[in-house]
Amino acid sequence: MDTTEKNTFPSKLTAYAVISWILAAFGGLMFGYDIGISGGVTGMDDFLIKFFPRVHERKLHATEDNYCKYDDQKLQLFTSSLYLAALVFSFVASKMCEKCGRKPTILVASGFFLAGAGLSGGAQNIEMLIVGRIFLGVGVGFGNEAVPLFLSEIAPVHRRGAVNILFQLFVTIGILIANLVNYGTAKMHPNGWRVSLGLASVPAAVLLVGSVIISETPTSLVENGKEEEGYEALKKIRGVSNVDDEFKQIKNACVVSQQVKNPFRSLMKRASVPPLVIGISLQVFQQFTGINAIMFYAPVLFETVGFKNDASLLSSVITGTVNVLSTLVSIYAVDRIGRRKLLLQACIQMFLCMITIGFLLRFELTATGSLTKPVAALIVVLVCLFVMSFAWSWGPLGWLIPSETFPVETRAAGFAFAVSTNMLFTFIIAQAFLSMMCHLRAYIFFFFAAWILVMSVFVVFLLPETKNVPIDLIAQRVWKQHPVWRRFMD
Repeated sequence: MDTTEKNTFPSKLTAYAVISWILAAFGGLMFGYDIGISGGVTGMDDFLIKFFPRVHERKLHATEDNYCKYDDQKLQLFTSSLYLAALVFSFVASKMCEKCGRKPTILVASGFFLAGAGLSGGAQNIEMLIVGRIFLGVGVGFGNEAVPLFLSEIAPVHRRGAVNILFQLFVTIGILIANLVNYGTAKMHPNGWRVSLGLASVPAAVLLVGSVIISETPTSLVENGKEEEGYEALKKIRGVSNVDDEFKQIKNACVVSQQVKNPFRSLMKRASVPPLVIGISLQVFQQFTGINAIMFYAPVLFETVGFKNDASLLSSVITGTVNVLSTLVSIYAVDRIGRRKLLLQACIQMFLCMITIGFLLRFELTATGSLTKPVAALIVVLVCLFVMSFAWSWGPLGWLIPSETFPVETRAAGFAFAVSTNMLFTFIIAQAFLSMMCHLRAYIFFFFAAWILVMSVFVVFLLPETKNVPIDLIAQRVWKQHPVWRRFMD
């Protein structure tokens, strides 16, 4: 089946559409800032002294095991509590997306982000710190549910991949900004960590303003019985008056969706198996590449392999920059090269990087020694190559593909499963990584490499190509044509 019909529906690239994409994508920037900020903060002595004095004492001992000096469940809970909250509230966000719309859900996300930033930056004890992280997690649950759906539904078909990847691009920008902030605040004693955590309020405020400016998606408006508003919104987003054919398709999809009274129950039906399996599997695989283990704890990781504190923060800034630039490659390539080719190429590159890092650490880093400068520099290069390949593949496509493969009647509910799965496994990795590094040592990189092999087999046999297929025609043009998944379709 040819999926290169780029001009199925007429549209123009308007300033309003671009501004809407960017403002909504600030939800991704907020998420990225939360990912990046925690790793740098947990490496700051002032932060450890106040909240985790036992970890700080262990860090000071020169003979302490390189792989185990940060192994502390409470320290890991500081990072991971955000994702546990996001897991739970992604289902609440799904209901709100369905009943109230994408725009109000983004507005609620920004409110929780602001509250979480205030509590975290002003924390006086560990309980207040964790509550702040939980508020941020609620914001992530709402934002990560609504923003990718919003972007997929307002993007023209031939730009849907690139527009949706704006979410992941802003995630990477958020991580980079967090790394730069941590590099600067590490020298601001004793409250540099407060500045790092409190500055999360800036992207949260932009998202709040943006959620007021953007218009609701035409699909959501039609779903909620506002056909005239939906038609006008579609004309405004597309920049043309001839939107009748596309609007008819949206209405037809919504008529089908209105016959479904319980979308979560509908997800259990046979025809929902293909998008549900794909959506959940991509989230599991995205986390088991090992990317968030590296992004959460990049400064800690570099310090573990022999860098001093300032050098480790600078190294994480370098990887953050690579992350942003490589995501730009995905924006250019995803609607030209396609989803499958990007994912498979990245599997090869990530596998080689993980295996090489594992061998280097296995034979070059002892429990109490340090790496030579050339080997440490090579580790940074390999981490950058790993981040590069992830950033143009599994990072953005892990969010894009689930947002475009569910039919409208189960889209919010199905994507909630994808988001909650992502948050669950992000929580598991964040909570377990430092302990895994302590017990598995260099073999942790072989653990992730084995998962990357499994992912590549999954893509070859089970992942269909969705490039340039209209979002409401995925069932007819993708699932019913696939040699494995077509047997699940009526």
